[in-house]
Amino acid sequence: MAVKFCSLSSGSSGNCQYIETKSTRLIIDAGFSGKRIEQLLKEIEVDPRTLDGILVTHEHIDHSKGVGILSRRYGIPVFANEKTWIGMEPIVKQVKTENTRVFISNKNIEIKDILIHPFNVNHDALEPVGYILFNGDKKLSFLTDTGCVNDSMKAKIRNSHLFFMESNHDIRMLKEGSYPWPLKQRILSPYGHLSNDDAASVLGDVLKGEREVVLLAHLSQDNNIPKLAFDTVRTSLKSQGFDVDNDIRLSLTKRDGISEFYIID
Repeated sequence: MAVKFCSLSSGSSGNCQYIETKSTRLIIDAGFSGKRIEQLLKEIEVDPRTLDGILVTHEHIDHSKGVGILSRRYGIPVFANEKTWIGMEPIVKQVKTENTRVFISNKNIEIKDILIHPFNVNHDALEPVGYILFNGDKKLSFLTDTGCVNDSMKAKIRNSHLFFMESNHDIRMLKEGSYPWPLKQRILSPYGHLSNDDAASVLGDVLKGEREVVLLAHLSQDNNIPKLAFDTVRTSLKSQGFDVDNDIRLSLTKRDGISEFYIID
């Protein structure tokens, strides 16, 4: 039994991730227009009508923009906690009652053959979550839009076969960049976004070096460079004793484009 995953896009302009098992197809977030997500799904030959659910991490528009139109157009169930439903109502608008699924954070839910654990993260949203997905003995962890990662969060994502990990900014680029100081403070705060150095530190604590897939995600267009993010994390993991060429499959997501497919088997 295998799990297929690809990132349809990840960044401040929009986020959408695709997961497929033998009997289930899900997306995490729908942060583009419905038309754009339809185009992205078409590129990977997935009919939106075959989706079993949309999991929403939080209400910000780069994660929720297309949720409502996709659900209405294709009858897709939408899963989010109560506060996220409240926060995204002005963006998502009306979703049919039968497609409105409200979960409690930190309590498992099931969608066909996928067990899902939504867990609290630290971000300036009403009740943001990350997701851990289980299919058989396979475990995939999705952790973005958080200003810090505590020991409880690390314990939850440990032993994953795939880590979808925020690597939003380079601290120096952010501090020396053109953003106004209040925005810089927000990004650097415990309720902002993880830096490249933060991502490297977290990964160093949770990786085993057993060929895990590590995808660096949600890179800033203004305060990061893909090669810089990759090299920062790679160098840090190497300094921590990991054989980064053989024991870890480290790669990047794209801000507005599809990643390769990863097969976890």
